[in-house]
Amino acid sequence: MADLTTVQKKEWAGMLYLKENLTQQEIAEKVGISRQTLGKWVKTEKWEERRTGITLTREDQIANLHRQVAEINKKIIERPEGERFPNSQEADVISKLSGAIKKMETDVGIADIISVGMRFINWLRPVDLEKAKEITKLWDAFIKDNI
Repeated sequence: MADLTTVQKKEWAGMLYLKENLTQQEIAEKVGISRQTLGKWVKTEKWEERRTGITLTREDQIANLHRQVAEINKKIIERPEGERFPNSQEADVISKLSGAIKKMETDVGIADIISVGMRFINWLRPVDLEKAKEITKLWDAFIKDNI
């Protein structure tokens, strides 16, 4: 990564921070910077605010929850034999994350409906552009009626 400028590294780190499900340590290692440098960039560039402003798909949110459970389980597995079980705080967090995953996997919200409609229209566009335009108008009306 020595051939990348600091600006390029910052841009790459920002893209990874905003778009990927990576920890700050993983991003720092990929980009070739320290964890502290990344932390400064997150703060000065207001990446956290930008990330929360980006609408995540339900699949992304579920993947994030699964990643969090996996991290807790990894921490538990790394313990010595005979101590590989969650403490009360970890058990509580795992229970809450599992409940959130189950709820998100079964609930369908307006964001999910919009996402499916957009995917269908994007698929239809190269097949029949005029039909895609017609369906887009109808879809917009449908969404407005359901909000």
